[in-house]
Amino acid sequence: MAENGNGNVATENGNGLGKIQTKHHNGICHDDSGPTVKASTIDELHSLQKKKSAPTTPNSGITTPFTNLTDEERQKMQLQSISASLASLTRETGPKVVKGDPAKSQKVAHVTHHHHVAPTIAVSDSALKFTHVLYNLSPAELYEQAIKYEKGSFVTSSGALATLSGAKTGRSPRDKRVVKDEVTESELWWGKGSPNIEMDEQTFLVNRERAVDYLNSLDKVFVNDQFLNWDPENRIKVRIVSARAYHSLFMHNMCIRPSPEELENFGTPDFTIYNAGKFPCNRFTHYMTSSTSIDLNLARREMVILGTQYAGEMKKGLFSVMHYLMPKRQILSLHSGSNMGKDGDVALFFGLSGTGKTTLSTDHNRYLIGDDEHCWSENGVSNIEGGCYAKCIDLSHEKEPDIWNAIRFGTVLENVVFDEHTREVDYTDKSVTENTRAAYPIEYIPNAKLPCVGPHPKNVILLACDAFGVLPPVSKLSLAQTMYHFISGYTALVAGTEDGIKEPQATFSACFGAAFIMLHPTKYAAMLAEKMETHGATGWLVNTGWSGGSYGTGNRIKLNYTRKIIDAIHNGSLLKAEYKKSEIFGLETPTEVEGVPSEILDPVNAWSDKDSYNETLLKLAGLFKKNFETFTNYKIGTGNDNLTEEILAAGPNF
Repeated sequence: MAENGNGNVATENGNGLGKIQTKHHNGICHDDSGPTVKASTIDELHSLQKKKSAPTTPNSGITTPFTNLTDEERQKMQLQSISASLASLTRETGPKVVKGDPAKSQKVAHVTHHHHVAPTIAVSDSALKFTHVLYNLSPAELYEQAIKYEKGSFVTSSGALATLSGAKTGRSPRDKRVVKDEVTESELWWGKGSPNIEMDEQTFLVNRERAVDYLNSLDKVFVNDQFLNWDPENRIKVRIVSARAYHSLFMHNMCIRPSPEELENFGTPDFTIYNAGKFPCNRFTHYMTSSTSIDLNLARREMVILGTQYAGEMKKGLFSVMHYLMPKRQILSLHSGSNMGKDGDVALFFGLSGTGKTTLSTDHNRYLIGDDEHCWSENGVSNIEGGCYAKCIDLSHEKEPDIWNAIRFGTVLENVVFDEHTREVDYTDKSVTENTRAAYPIEYIPNAKLPCVGPHPKNVILLACDAFGVLPPVSKLSLAQTMYHFISGYTALVAGTEDGIKEPQATFSACFGAAFIMLHPTKYAAMLAEKMETHGATGWLVNTGWSGGSYGTGNRIKLNYTRKIIDAIHNGSLLKAEYKKSEIFGLETPTEVEGVPSEILDPVNAWSDKDSYNETLLKLAGLFKKNFETFTNYKIGTGNDNLTEEILAAGPNF
């Protein structure tokens, strides 16, 4: 050890390592090897770790009611709005709401919303407590909340958040209710074939009170303020109040995420969801058939969820709302995928599960506008959502590379099974459910078009997986035929029987999404035909199912052939082909498509047993006719909205 003349002591290690410079001050030795932090306590050090978020979006220059408010005034109005959302209808005031996690003890100002309803209870326990609001948390913050407080939440090896949705691993359509009042009685589709099961206003308010009381009894609730519809002229402001970080992150991904500036000026929502899914409904309440109830009140612009934690109920509940609100603005809401070519040509893809809608609308040569829900307005096509909700069963990098790569930090993985040590997901494992899902922001898809809008569609493609093997691989449709097949919403599934015999089973879902439509199918079909005619779009029926025989004897049409057909639709070459009309269904089928064997274009040519073909064709035609009886001579309200003879004539004729 040697002194270097400045009062410093230099120490050299015997191994020849670098010297440590130390300084003596009042007999105490100080390390000068690096600067010290500007904190005197560990809490001060932790406070330096985080900095306050600031709006990063440039001001649009648009003056709003909130523009001239101070941050404090804006914050107060925001909390008043949330308190109003959580207000019981039987008390004078809303709950005392405060921003922040109750686990972090801090003194903060609170806000109570006052409204003028005669109280039935002067004071309650919930009125004496604070409800902490976790408002529009980031994915990282929601990960922390889920992992710390929600059993069954884990970070997987890819960085996604794995969660469990509880006892329900899918939607509960039989437990969905819609308030029937003077307006909706005449506007909505009720009765046979309709997804709308009625409830009265009073019963809705009972369930709303139950949900709000449950949420207010909690130490904290999650609140998301977000948008639906990428068309700025027709977007809807939605508020989701939930009890789980999983639900908040799911909706953060699935709805359109506001910029900090948009969030500051959000104001009052157009629609509110109360997700109290961890708490059951009262089975003795009128109209209840189980402990689950998903209730929609269009007049109040509210939705209540009780007795199910499956997040898809929120997504599809809002889709139902859009199916009601948008047609009122002469905007067509559609259960479809949509993509756009480099030249701006847009295609819509309709199809039920197993028809290839996701596979065919995801095309690396085209931009993805959206995979599931769209609006068609006078401005063109716009995606309703801000994310994708993909099936994960048997997912592989080879089959679906875009979905595989989208499962990373920020993505919600529902009900998947993973290795307890490595956290690697086994997508083939159905131990929890076959309906495993991933919810991620649409920008996780590399060729997503942002913003998710496009011009008017050139092609409307209806996909059917015909396991009977009698529909052509592709047909060009007239407007009337497009309406007929759009209303029918046909595909055929392969059903297994106990003794091992498998046979096709026809499935029909009106407008390719019967579970979510609110108005009668003919309303949507008429709007579709009107928009197609106005903007010169062509309708196509594409069979992705069997050829040369039904399931068991024929063969599945090769995906490569279907892709060639879709390419010919996109590039316009199929419009120039020669066509001939088929029997029974009267479909216009091309005689030639580049890259597709001509013998399969007319189904009868691919069947060796012609009698069997004719018999199967008549059988399927009969199923179409039987299904369509639901829509014949249907009256909407007091008007006479019978289906036209033209649409009926566009169906099978025998």
